Amino acid sequence: MRDIGVDVKAPEKSCSDRNCPFHGHLKVRGQIIEGVVVSDGMQNSVVVQKDYLRYIKKYERYEKRRSRILAHNPPCISAKRGDRVKIMECRPISKAKSFVVIEKEAE
Repeated sequence: MRDIGVDVKAPEKSCSDRNCPFHGHLKVRGQIIEGVVVSDGMQNSVVVQKDYLRYIKKYERYEKRRSRILAHNPPCISAKRGDRVKIMECRPISKAKSFVVIEKEAE
């Protein structure tokens, strides 16, 4: 297992996925985003939803917004629907995936 340079708890299971930041060759960089897994129906991929507030200057109020990000889900982490996860930016893995799950937070 290798150190990815971020202070996160390493997964207990091991895997042979080459796109795993802990057991493969994928390097992580850039932003770290926390969110909730809303879909896990694809192979080795999850959709992570991040809720945030945006200020509307005209009305001096905030509106709720959400962002859905596709992320690679390594077999050693295997996040399921409803889990809170941390994802981190990496090189593009496919057309839509440029993030990878690095930690599944305890409930």
